[in-house]
Amino acid sequence: MSKKHPGGESLPSTPSTPSTPSTATDRSPDREVPAATPAPDPAPAPAPDPKRWWALAVIALAQLMVILDGTIVNIALPSAQRALGMSDADRQWVITAYTLAFGGLLLLGGRIADLVGRKRTFVIGLAGFAAASALGGAAAGPGMLFAARALQGAFAAVLAPSALSLLTTTFTDPKERARAFGVYGALAGGGSAVGLIVGGLLTEYLNWRWSLYVNVPIALAALLGAPAFLRDRSGRRGGHLDVPGALLGCGGLVALVYGFSEAEPRGWTSPSVLTLLAAGVILLAAFVWWQSRAASPLLPLRIVKDRVRAGSLATMGLATIGMFGVFLFLTYYLQVVLGYPPVRTGLAFVPISAGIFIGATQIAARLLPRTAPRTLMSSGMVLAAAGMVLLSSLTVHVQYVSHVLPALLLLGLGMGLTFMPVYATATAGVPAQDTGVASAVLNTVQQMGASLGTVLLNTIATGATSRYVHSHVHDPAHGGATLNEGMVHGFSVAYWCSAGVLLLAALVAGLTVRHKTPKHAGNDAPA
Repeated sequence: MSKKHPGGESLPSTPSTPSTPSTATDRSPDREVPAATPAPDPAPAPAPDPKRWWALAVIALAQLMVILDGTIVNIALPSAQRALGMSDADRQWVITAYTLAFGGLLLLGGRIADLVGRKRTFVIGLAGFAAASALGGAAAGPGMLFAARALQGAFAAVLAPSALSLLTTTFTDPKERARAFGVYGALAGGGSAVGLIVGGLLTEYLNWRWSLYVNVPIALAALLGAPAFLRDRSGRRGGHLDVPGALLGCGGLVALVYGFSEAEPRGWTSPSVLTLLAAGVILLAAFVWWQSRAASPLLPLRIVKDRVRAGSLATMGLATIGMFGVFLFLTYYLQVVLGYPPVRTGLAFVPISAGIFIGATQIAARLLPRTAPRTLMSSGMVLAAAGMVLLSSLTVHVQYVSHVLPALLLLGLGMGLTFMPVYATATAGVPAQDTGVASAVLNTVQQMGASLGTVLLNTIATGATSRYVHSHVHDPAHGGATLNEGMVHGFSVAYWCSAGVLLLAALVAGLTVRHKTPKHAGNDAPA
């Protein structure tokens, strides 16, 4: 028999020793009963690493860099688009290239960390992320920037699971681990808001390129500390990477995203668009088939066969599809239509981060122990959909406090109410050996939803803008539609579509997620 060490390695279990002598059935007149062997003293617990808090600082720097990069470029995007001559249809690739590579390779990155060693992959991920950031900051054209963002996502997919695993193995005391994960969670929750503000400051007072260059000194600081403070065991031997699975899954997603992006300039009935979409579906179907046959699958299908877990994952995917277009469209609305400078734009997004924090920590966390998860998820998605409806009524002349602020607060509260119980439910009842995979699957679904949602909603918005401008350009009563009016109309159409997707997420959560709150996360409890 063996038992799992917290670091993931198998250790031989100590055989149990009876605490009482043999029973009377073992005794005979001519045989003595041997005395019971005293149980050996348990081995003393290993001393905690004296450098563990410095290790936390290194891991936190890496986590902050990855979280910042998810939002810091949003504020800089209008300036980058003007500087590099990007089209409206192509601008979404600055965001999508990152999220697509990050989400598509996340499962593979976790497996590489297990096989090669977490510290080694952590250092590789940091160095690669810094180099890709420098490449993006020096981009001479859109293609170079898109490629750099994809490289950032690929190295982030190696870095993120390594950082989380190192945190888990560095802190073994329950109280210290709780404190360490509190710091890690605070960075994850607040890093997005910080990224929006820092992106505005760098863009306004330096230029948009520094929203990428800023990652280089952060990565260098973490690289200097990693050899001195991080401790890790060597990777496992005898494991295998599911390279065919990674190629099928990532290839299918890239085909779908590229097909959606080409739908606006070429038309939804274009043979090339239909071919791309069909290829994406076929590759993803082949991925599912391969995962059922692979010896070491990236995604063990038993993870998603549970109805409740599958429903939670579907809710997360639909929620991110509906939500992520908000950041792209509102950035352009605030900077291009209302004329906000980058710093003011970043500050304007702070209420949505505050709403997420309040919804997750002050409402959902308090209600989840006595409220059905599906009630919180569905309520959150309905609130977010209401926020989208408010955004759909924006015009070229509105006040931020009276029109934009209420929508952002509703969106933030809705996201917080939804995401917190989704994380709790999607990872509850998972066998111990699958907890890491289940968490990686949830993060992958979130990134893939962001990729698909951004490109699909951007295609819808740009198409609606183009049709509006063409239909009003010769309208004498209208006086000729301005580009800003057409842009706001396109955003409005996209917001209505987002509201529909969020309501669908509420319906999925209500129909699939169990009534009772999950209480045990270590057992494969039935739905």
